[in-house]
Amino acid sequence: PYLGRNGPKNPNIERFRNNFVGLQFYSSSFSPSTSLGRRRIRRRTTADAASSQSNLREMAWLVATLSLIVIWVASIFKVFFGATSSSKAAKLDDISLSWTSGNKKNVLFVIAHPDDESMFFSPTINYLASSGYNLHMLCFSTGNADGMGSIRKDELHQACAVLRVPLQQLKVLDHPDLQDGFGQVWSHDLLAKVIGEEVSNHDIHTIITFDNYGVSGHCNHRDVHHGVLKFLQTNSERNIKAWELASLNIFRKYSGPIDIWLSIFSSKRNASKAIIINEQPWKSYKAMAQHLSQWVWFRKLFVSFSSYTYANTLDRINP
Repeated sequence: PYLGRNGPKNPNIERFRNNFVGLQFYSSSFSPSTSLGRRRIRRRTTADAASSQSNLREMAWLVATLSLIVIWVASIFKVFFGATSSSKAAKLDDISLSWTSGNKKNVLFVIAHPDDESMFFSPTINYLASSGYNLHMLCFSTGNADGMGSIRKDELHQACAVLRVPLQQLKVLDHPDLQDGFGQVWSHDLLAKVIGEEVSNHDIHTIITFDNYGVSGHCNHRDVHHGVLKFLQTNSERNIKAWELASLNIFRKYSGPIDIWLSIFSSKRNASKAIIINEQPWKSYKAMAQHLSQWVWFRKLFVSFSSYTYANTLDRINP
């Protein structure tokens, strides 16, 4: 009577029947022989694969980050403890031999604006100053684009004092045709004439300046390069040696001391290149800090992460 169709039912038997039906449904849900089971297995497999890929990506990022830190630390170690020996390995003897021909050791840096010397050329300036070279600097403008020309001129004097460039051998022009600005076009003939006067007055035998791109692409930097080139072409009989600071791609430009390794490798493959590692990068930072009117947050970041703070790659100019 307890199992009759319409009669009362045994509660224990009903509980067993419900559990059995639920077990059958659960088993069929994950059984490969059913479409529902296949779908659920597929979803679980996909989820597992996605989790695995995510873990691999995290591991790859971790390895890349650790590798970058190790390379950065090794590069800093190279700067502070191996700069001199690595300079020799990078064929700095080629550039030194050309500078020490005879008894002349007068070197002229030709730049466009106050702060160019600290932001871009400080590794070379530090190396030559510590090696006993007689440094001269010709700056073609006071950087008066924002009306702070006199302030920036004084800041350049202070920076040169940090970099050990004699102040009496620093010349800053304020020529009406050579004003700072992106829209200002500088006459290459005028630039060449001024450079010629400096070379004659100070018995210069080596010039160091920007390359055709000018590192940052600033038109004044590029005009300075063409002015030097014009001077060399019209004064070939003087046998003046000239080197240009190589412009780097954006990755190398902001790779900090890591670019030292790429620069050394590049100089070994090309005999016309010379790599100079900055033995005193803190001095570059201190020199740039003298330019208080320009010492804003993004320039602080630039000096910290720019490869030009840690090394210079110079190419020989062949007019």
